[in-house]
Amino acid sequence: MIGPLASPAVLFGLCGAGLCGIGVFMAIAHADLLRRIIGFNILGAGIFLVFGAIARRGAAAGLPGDPVPQAMVITGIVVAFSATALAVALLRRLFDLTGRETLEPPPGAERDVA
Repeated sequence: MIGPLASPAVLFGLCGAGLCGIGVFMAIAHADLLRRIIGFNILGAGIFLVFGAIARRGAAAGLPGDPVPQAMVITGIVVAFSATALAVALLRRLFDLTGRETLEPPPGAERDVA
């Protein structure tokens, strides 16, 4: 028998929290924009997993599964896919215009301090 701390809903929630931590770290720590986009995708996957765990936890208690978190996850996946496509298109346009993949100024460029 699985104890209350080792139930599938708790394990899914912990995995989702771990993915959220990894995604936040990638989005903050890396200067490369493609890695930041991937970090935001990992963060979103963690949030979707936590929402799925919340919906499953209600079903595990003998109640019918809550369809609202499930609907939010499905909608979120579609929105995340379209936002990722837009971000990659903007990153490609930035690379075509500047030849760089970061927002940092090129070496030797002066910064205007006003």
